[in-house]
Amino acid sequence: MSDTDPPLTRTAPRLPRPEDRGRPRERLRLEGADRLSLEELLALVLRTGAGGQSVLAVAGALVRRFATLDGIARAGDAELLAVRGLGLAKLGALRAALELGARHACHPLHPGTRLDSPERVFAHFRPRLRHLRQEVFFALLLDSRHRLIREVEVSRGSLNQSLVHPREVFSTALRESAAAIVVVHNHPSGDPEPSREDGEVTRRLAQAGDILGIRLVDHLVIGADEFRSFARMGWLPAQAQRPPGR
Repeated sequence: MSDTDPPLTRTAPRLPRPEDRGRPRERLRLEGADRLSLEELLALVLRTGAGGQSVLAVAGALVRRFATLDGIARAGDAELLAVRGLGLAKLGALRAALELGARHACHPLHPGTRLDSPERVFAHFRPRLRHLRQEVFFALLLDSRHRLIREVEVSRGSLNQSLVHPREVFSTALRESAAAIVVVHNHPSGDPEPSREDGEVTRRLAQAGDILGIRLVDHLVIGADEFRSFARMGWLPAQAQRPPGR
Protein backbone atom coordinates (compact mmCIF):
# COMPACT_ATOMS: atom_id res chain seq x y z
CA MET A 1 0.00 0.00 0.00
CA SER A 2 1.39 3.40 -0.97
CA ASP A 3 1.49 6.45 1.28
CA THR A 4 -1.19 8.05 -0.88
CA ASP A 5 -3.74 5.22 -0.64
CA PRO A 6 -6.71 5.94 1.66
CA PRO A 7 -6.84 3.78 4.80
CA LEU A 8 -8.99 0.66 4.64
CA THR A 9 -12.22 0.96 6.60
CA ARG A 10 -14.74 -1.63 7.69
CA THR A 11 -18.33 -1.11 8.66
CA ALA A 12 -18.80 -2.64 12.07
CA PRO A 13 -22.07 -4.46 12.70
CA ARG A 14 -24.56 -2.45 14.70
CA LEU A 15 -24.52 -3.46 18.32
CA PRO A 16 -27.81 -4.20 20.08
CA ARG A 17 -29.33 -1.18 21.72
CA PRO A 18 -31.38 -1.24 24.93
CA GLU A 19 -34.53 -0.26 23.05
CA ASP A 20 -34.19 -3.33 20.80
CA ARG A 21 -35.36 -5.51 23.71
CA GLY A 22 -38.90 -4.33 23.08
CA ARG A 23 -38.80 -4.89 19.33
CA PRO A 24 -39.57 -8.46 18.27
CA ARG A 25 -38.20 -7.95 14.75
CA GLU A 26 -34.83 -6.78 16.08
CA ARG A 27 -34.70 -9.52 18.67
CA LEU A 28 -35.45 -12.07 15.94
CA ARG A 29 -32.50 -10.81 13.91
CA LEU A 30 -30.09 -10.54 16.82
CA GLU A 31 -31.05 -13.57 18.94
CA GLY A 32 -33.03 -15.97 16.75
CA ALA A 33 -36.67 -17.08 16.67
CA ASP A 34 -36.22 -19.66 19.44
CA ARG A 35 -35.47 -16.88 21.95
CA LEU A 36 -38.76 -15.08 21.32
CA SER A 37 -41.85 -15.53 23.47
CA LEU A 38 -45.17 -16.64 22.03
CA GLU A 39 -46.38 -13.05 22.37
CA GLU A 40 -43.43 -11.74 20.35
CA LEU A 41 -43.82 -14.38 17.62
CA LEU A 42 -47.50 -13.52 17.30
CA ALA A 43 -46.61 -9.84 17.06
CA LEU A 44 -44.33 -10.62 14.10
CA VAL A 45 -47.20 -12.45 12.36
CA LEU A 46 -49.70 -9.66 13.03
CA ARG A 47 -47.12 -7.01 12.01
CA THR A 48 -48.91 -3.86 13.17
CA GLY A 49 -51.23 -2.75 15.90
CA ALA A 50 -54.80 -1.54 15.40
CA GLY A 51 -57.70 -0.09 17.28
CA GLY A 52 -55.41 2.06 19.36
CA GLN A 53 -53.44 -1.02 20.45
CA SER A 54 -49.77 -1.73 19.74
CA VAL A 55 -49.04 -4.99 18.00
CA LEU A 56 -47.52 -6.37 21.22
CA ALA A 57 -50.69 -5.40 23.07
CA VAL A 58 -52.85 -7.28 20.54
CA ALA A 59 -50.56 -10.31 20.73
CA GLY A 60 -50.60 -10.15 24.53
CA ALA A 61 -54.41 -10.06 24.54
CA LEU A 62 -54.45 -13.22 22.43
CA VAL A 63 -52.12 -15.02 24.83
CA ARG A 64 -54.05 -13.89 27.91
CA ARG A 65 -57.37 -15.02 26.46
CA PHE A 66 -56.35 -18.35 24.87
CA ALA A 67 -53.21 -19.16 26.90
CA THR A 68 -51.43 -21.37 24.36
CA LEU A 69 -50.91 -21.74 20.63
CA ASP A 70 -53.21 -24.76 20.71
CA GLY A 71 -55.88 -22.62 22.35
CA ILE A 72 -55.54 -19.97 19.65
CA ALA A 73 -55.64 -22.59 16.88
CA ARG A 74 -58.80 -24.19 18.26
CA ALA A 75 -60.62 -20.87 18.73
CA GLY A 76 -63.32 -19.93 16.25
CA ASP A 77 -63.14 -16.87 14.04
CA ALA A 78 -65.73 -15.02 16.11
CA GLU A 79 -63.76 -15.67 19.30
CA LEU A 80 -60.55 -14.36 17.73
CA LEU A 81 -62.20 -11.31 16.20
CA ALA A 82 -63.51 -10.40 19.65
CA VAL A 83 -59.92 -9.54 20.64
CA ARG A 84 -59.45 -5.79 20.34
CA GLY A 85 -57.25 -4.85 17.39
CA LEU A 86 -57.65 -8.16 15.57
CA GLY A 87 -59.50 -7.63 12.28
CA LEU A 88 -60.08 -9.79 9.24
CA ALA A 89 -56.65 -9.13 7.70
CA LYS A 90 -54.83 -10.06 10.89
CA LEU A 91 -57.08 -13.09 11.36
CA GLY A 92 -56.12 -14.24 7.86
CA ALA A 93 -52.41 -13.82 8.60
CA LEU A 94 -52.81 -15.74 11.86
CA ARG A 95 -54.71 -18.61 10.22
CA ALA A 96 -52.13 -18.81 7.43
CA ALA A 97 -49.25 -18.97 9.94
CA LEU A 98 -50.98 -21.72 11.91
CA GLU A 99 -51.60 -23.72 8.73
CA LEU A 100 -47.96 -23.34 7.68
CA GLY A 101 -46.90 -24.69 11.06
CA ALA A 102 -49.28 -27.63 10.76
CA ARG A 103 -48.05 -28.50 7.28
CA HIS A 104 -44.42 -28.24 8.38
CA ALA A 105 -45.13 -30.62 11.28
CA CYS A 106 -46.74 -33.22 9.01
CA HIS A 107 -44.93 -36.39 8.07
CA PRO A 108 -46.11 -36.49 4.45
CA LEU A 109 -47.42 -39.65 2.86
CA HIS A 110 -46.35 -39.78 -0.77
CA PRO A 111 -47.80 -42.09 -3.42
CA GLY A 112 -45.95 -45.38 -3.18
CA THR A 113 -45.42 -45.09 0.59
CA ARG A 114 -46.11 -48.41 2.30
CA LEU A 115 -48.55 -47.97 5.17
CA ASP A 116 -47.18 -50.54 7.56
CA SER A 117 -48.31 -49.04 10.87
CA PRO A 118 -51.07 -46.82 12.29
CA GLU A 119 -48.35 -44.65 13.85
CA ARG A 120 -47.24 -43.53 10.39
CA VAL A 121 -50.81 -42.54 9.49
CA PHE A 122 -51.22 -40.74 12.84
CA ALA A 123 -47.98 -38.76 12.34
CA HIS A 124 -49.31 -37.59 8.96
CA PHE A 125 -52.78 -36.54 10.11
CA ARG A 126 -52.35 -35.33 13.70
CA PRO A 127 -50.97 -31.84 12.92
CA ARG A 128 -53.71 -31.29 10.34
CA LEU A 129 -56.66 -32.53 12.36
CA ARG A 130 -55.98 -31.90 16.04
CA HIS A 131 -57.24 -28.28 16.02
CA LEU A 132 -60.27 -28.69 13.74
CA ARG A 133 -63.70 -27.90 15.17
CA GLN A 134 -65.54 -30.28 12.86
CA GLU A 135 -65.08 -33.91 11.92
CA VAL A 136 -63.30 -34.66 8.66
CA PHE A 137 -63.26 -38.15 7.16
CA PHE A 138 -60.46 -39.38 4.85
CA ALA A 139 -59.82 -42.53 2.88
CA LEU A 140 -56.31 -43.68 1.99
CA LEU A 141 -56.43 -45.78 -1.17
CA LEU A 142 -53.90 -48.62 -1.26
CA ASP A 143 -52.62 -51.09 -3.82
CA SER A 144 -52.28 -54.84 -3.22
CA ARG A 145 -49.03 -54.27 -1.29
CA HIS A 146 -50.59 -51.60 0.92
CA ARG A 147 -48.72 -48.82 -0.83
CA LEU A 148 -50.50 -45.46 -1.01
CA ILE A 149 -52.22 -44.60 -4.29
CA ARG A 150 -53.78 -41.35 -3.11
CA GLU A 151 -55.54 -39.66 -0.22
CA VAL A 152 -59.19 -38.63 -0.55
CA GLU A 153 -61.24 -36.34 1.68
CA VAL A 154 -64.63 -38.00 1.87
CA SER A 155 -66.69 -35.65 4.03
CA ARG A 156 -66.77 -32.80 6.53
CA GLY A 157 -69.40 -32.93 9.21
CA SER A 158 -70.74 -30.82 12.04
CA LEU A 159 -69.00 -30.35 15.36
CA ASN A 160 -70.28 -33.69 16.64
CA GLN A 161 -70.64 -36.02 13.68
CA SER A 162 -69.54 -36.67 10.14
CA LEU A 163 -71.98 -38.44 7.84
CA VAL A 164 -70.21 -41.10 5.81
CA HIS A 165 -71.79 -43.41 3.25
CA PRO A 166 -69.96 -46.35 1.64
CA ARG A 167 -70.62 -45.01 -1.86
CA GLU A 168 -68.62 -41.83 -1.11
CA VAL A 169 -65.75 -43.88 0.32
CA PHE A 170 -65.57 -46.54 -2.39
CA SER A 171 -66.45 -44.61 -5.55
CA THR A 172 -62.95 -43.15 -5.89
CA ALA A 173 -61.38 -46.42 -4.71
CA LEU A 174 -63.08 -48.23 -7.59
CA ARG A 175 -61.93 -45.65 -10.13
CA GLU A 176 -58.34 -45.91 -8.86
CA SER A 177 -58.47 -49.74 -8.83
CA ALA A 178 -57.54 -49.76 -5.13
CA ALA A 179 -57.14 -53.14 -3.47
CA ALA A 180 -57.58 -51.86 0.09
CA ILE A 181 -58.32 -48.72 2.09
CA VAL A 182 -57.55 -47.17 5.46
CA VAL A 183 -60.09 -44.66 6.73
CA VAL A 184 -59.29 -41.85 9.15
CA HIS A 185 -61.32 -39.23 10.98
CA ASN A 186 -60.85 -36.87 13.90
CA HIS A 187 -62.77 -36.15 17.09
CA PRO A 188 -62.92 -32.38 17.66
CA SER A 189 -63.31 -33.02 21.40
CA GLY A 190 -59.74 -34.32 21.45
CA ASP A 191 -60.87 -37.67 22.89
CA PRO A 192 -59.96 -40.48 20.45
CA GLU A 193 -62.20 -43.14 21.98
CA PRO A 194 -64.47 -44.53 19.21
CA SER A 195 -68.17 -43.80 19.52
CA ARG A 196 -71.01 -46.19 18.77
CA GLU A 197 -71.51 -44.35 15.45
CA ASP A 198 -67.83 -44.89 14.61
CA GLY A 199 -68.30 -48.60 15.15
CA GLU A 200 -71.43 -48.68 12.96
CA VAL A 201 -69.70 -46.77 10.14
CA THR A 202 -66.78 -49.20 10.31
CA ARG A 203 -69.09 -52.21 10.12
CA ARG A 204 -70.88 -50.82 7.05
CA LEU A 205 -67.62 -49.98 5.29
CA ALA A 206 -66.18 -53.42 5.97
CA GLN A 207 -69.32 -55.10 4.60
CA ALA A 208 -69.30 -52.92 1.47
CA GLY A 209 -65.60 -53.58 0.99
CA ASP A 210 -66.18 -57.35 1.16
CA ILE A 211 -68.79 -57.08 -1.59
CA LEU A 212 -66.58 -54.88 -3.79
CA GLY A 213 -63.36 -56.77 -3.16
CA ILE A 214 -61.67 -53.79 -1.49
CA ARG A 215 -60.48 -54.66 2.01
CA LEU A 216 -60.89 -52.25 4.91
CA VAL A 217 -57.46 -52.49 6.54
CA ASP A 218 -58.05 -50.10 9.44
CA HIS A 219 -60.06 -47.19 10.79
CA LEU A 220 -58.11 -44.61 12.80
CA VAL A 221 -59.76 -42.10 15.11
CA ILE A 222 -57.49 -39.10 15.72
CA GLY A 223 -57.66 -37.14 18.98
CA ALA A 224 -55.61 -34.20 20.21
CA ASP A 225 -52.57 -36.26 21.17
CA GLU A 226 -53.56 -39.91 20.71
CA PHE A 227 -55.27 -42.20 18.23
CA ARG A 228 -57.26 -45.39 18.30
CA SER A 229 -56.86 -48.12 15.67
CA PHE A 230 -59.80 -50.44 15.11
CA ALA A 231 -57.49 -53.09 13.64
CA ARG A 232 -55.02 -52.96 16.53
CA MET A 233 -57.82 -53.19 19.08
CA GLY A 234 -59.40 -56.13 17.23
CA TRP A 235 -62.55 -54.16 16.53
CA LEU A 236 -62.84 -54.61 12.79
CA PRO A 237 -65.95 -56.67 11.95
CA ALA A 238 -63.78 -59.45 10.51
CA GLN A 239 -62.14 -59.72 13.93
CA ALA A 240 -65.12 -59.11 16.21
CA GLN A 241 -68.85 -59.39 15.62
CA ARG A 242 -69.88 -56.45 17.78
CA PRO A 243 -68.61 -52.92 17.08
CA PRO A 244 -67.38 -50.86 20.05
CA GLY A 245 -69.51 -48.27 21.77
CA ARG A 246 -69.21 -46.01 24.73
